[in-house]
Amino acid sequence: MCEEHQAGVGRRAVFLTGAAAAVTLGSVSFASAAEGRSRTRTVRGTLEPGAPDFVYVPVEVPHGVREIRVAYTYDRPRVPAGTAGNALDIGVFDERGTGLGGEGFRGWSGGARTEFFLRADEATPGYVPGPVRAGTWHIALGPYTVAPQGLSYEITVTLTFGEQGRTPRPVYPPERAKGRGRDWYRGDCHLHSWHSDGRRTPEEIAALARAAGLDFVNSSDHNTHSAHAHWAEAAGDDLLVLLGEEVTTRNGHVVALGTDPGTFVDWRYRARDNRFGRFARQIRRAGGLVVPAHPHAACIGCNWKFGFGEADAVEVWNGPWTPDDEVALADWDGTLIASVRDGRDWIPAMGSSDAHRDPDTVGLPQTVVLADDLSRRAVLDGIRAGRCYVAESAAVSLALSASGPRGEHAGIGERLRVADDSPVTVRVEVTGAPGCTVRLVTDQGVLHTSAPLPASGEGAVEWRTTPAYAAYVRAEVRHAAVAGPLPGSLAAFTNPVFLGRR
Repeated sequence: MCEEHQAGVGRRAVFLTGAAAAVTLGSVSFASAAEGRSRTRTVRGTLEPGAPDFVYVPVEVPHGVREIRVAYTYDRPRVPAGTAGNALDIGVFDERGTGLGGEGFRGWSGGARTEFFLRADEATPGYVPGPVRAGTWHIALGPYTVAPQGLSYEITVTLTFGEQGRTPRPVYPPERAKGRGRDWYRGDCHLHSWHSDGRRTPEEIAALARAAGLDFVNSSDHNTHSAHAHWAEAAGDDLLVLLGEEVTTRNGHVVALGTDPGTFVDWRYRARDNRFGRFARQIRRAGGLVVPAHPHAACIGCNWKFGFGEADAVEVWNGPWTPDDEVALADWDGTLIASVRDGRDWIPAMGSSDAHRDPDTVGLPQTVVLADDLSRRAVLDGIRAGRCYVAESAAVSLALSASGPRGEHAGIGERLRVADDSPVTVRVEVTGAPGCTVRLVTDQGVLHTSAPLPASGEGAVEWRTTPAYAAYVRAEVRHAAVAGPLPGSLAAFTNPVFLGRR
């Protein structure tokens, strides 16, 4: 049975969710049906430019429903060059409602899928299986961009009646792998599977991670935690799988890194709503780290606007090296200078691939962490402390240390506590970077650049300074420049070693 329901912009209620403005359309109702039968309703409407961030379509679900299936389409008119066209995301909330915090959240696929289903025993990737209870459900539309002509959409909802299946008990990956004791471990903390807009399964990502020489990965699908229960078989003694989410707001993206299994973090707010702190605290309560992702990316909604007051680390290098990474690196270096000036904590840097599909390379780049063992807690502790560097592949290794006149020693992320006038020797050791140069960067800028490394890619650089002259020092390994005065792309870089007693 197919019925139609017209839903235009005139039949709506505008309200505030406690965050971004939203629109709720008129309800779509279904009559009950016999077991094995289906009922279908179609909703059509149009959104104008300046539409709110979220549009909710209430669906009245009667008792006895076994499965909900939703399909949608929308128009894509031609637009002038430089003008945003139509892009419409979709997800669903169950009878527990759409309140900020996500108690009723049942899935989100953004713009990656044109249809989805969910029932007690199974759901489309990106969606969470569970009972289909009677009550008011909401299809959530997210008009990411709206063309000047408006955005016309059509949603088809099909309810199938019958006995519900059994919801499987989720099995999550272990929080510890075999490891090598205290050592440097390589990981990629920003990856997308087919549970959001990626095209790879968790098992395929894990195989690529192993081939890239990684020891750990972090699940970070956009605005959903549905992948968490699908990583157990991909993990193993040789690969630690952390669980998280890329919280994809309209004012920037943040990776929730290494949260408790099953943690969902809401994304429906903007910087002006003053809600981000609440969800940053949720990430930390769930044992994770708050990591703003690609803070200077040029895509719509990607540029980070929440500030770094809640950040545990920042993703400075995202995928193959590009100009926005160069800007992110310089911006992060500015935070180091501010931390020295103001005597406050500093924010470590990291890098990840943000790989979605072929030909995206898992492990380009990768964060190399000094951790006590290969466990969730030890890896997160190492990142939080800044005991890490970023490399373009497992072929590149980088060591940075500083030593004082009486045998004092400090490594990456540490402080060499010596008097301001004490002579300090900084040493960098590199492997796997043929033809690259080593740059030593301080609060005064680049103070030393080495000759190109030999064809073997191995070399060591020493430089002498004092804490009075350089408050910190960090190392960059750069490929040869390809254009004018611009520096070459990075092969690796470290977090700083701080110099002085403060």
